[in-house]
Amino acid sequence: MSKVWFITGASTGFGRALATAATKRGDTVVATARDIATVADFPHHDRLDVTDDDQVRAVVARAVREHGRIDVVVNNAGHGLLGVTEEVTDDELRALLETNLLGAWRVTRAALPYLREQRGGHIVQLSSVGGVVGNPGHAAYATSKFALEGMSEALAGEVADFGIHVTLIEPGPFRTDFAGRSIREAEPNPAYGGTPGGDLRERFPNQNGRQPNDPDKAAAAIIEVVDSPHPPLRLPLGPEAVTRIRAKLRDQLAAIDEWESLALDTRVE
Repeated sequence: MSKVWFITGASTGFGRALATAATKRGDTVVATARDIATVADFPHHDRLDVTDDDQVRAVVARAVREHGRIDVVVNNAGHGLLGVTEEVTDDELRALLETNLLGAWRVTRAALPYLREQRGGHIVQLSSVGGVVGNPGHAAYATSKFALEGMSEALAGEVADFGIHVTLIEPGPFRTDFAGRSIREAEPNPAYGGTPGGDLRERFPNQNGRQPNDPDKAAAAIIEVVDSPHPPLRLPLGPEAVTRIRAKLRDQLAAIDEWESLALDTRVE
């Protein structure tokens, strides 16, 4: 049975690759973006600014009205922000969270009544390896994605009884425009020159167009997960993501073992 997809940020990157792949296999895709002209090549498209809650509710409702249901919600809209913690202003952090976290929250919240009523669906959250492993120089982005991970893990437990699945996609470096048009920069502090956080600012733009992984292969993997009757809560994508996440989990377990006696000595006597 064909599916109805609702995809945010479908103009570029993973969103476009996924919208294209799902459309090619005969699914119905509502491709959305802030600039509707960038998704006008898809048969079904709409303008959507995920920072506007009224617009989010209206566009989701219109998709259900026109297509009868939504089977898959993909929260892909987002951008990055280069800068160490000290460099990032409150306004820059809020703007990032408005899209990366609250945007996904708004779309999810708007879609859930329809998914609950139809007793099924799949919410796909585009997270990142940076949502599991915090990179120096990417503190704000990590904040937005770590928060999305926590929200989505809780959400999965909240909606399982309604037949709704939740999957976090955790990509490593893919050949999208994330290191190009989708990245913003805080005002640099020269004190961080030569540090890991400062070095990322120098290295990151040079990765654009050279990332080793193919977004079309990521799209195929996401579709396979969506088609699975038992999809995972988390799916790292790319060898770099798998390696880094596995290393972090090993380090966490080792730290628990090393400090376990202290951690357990907390009972009231």
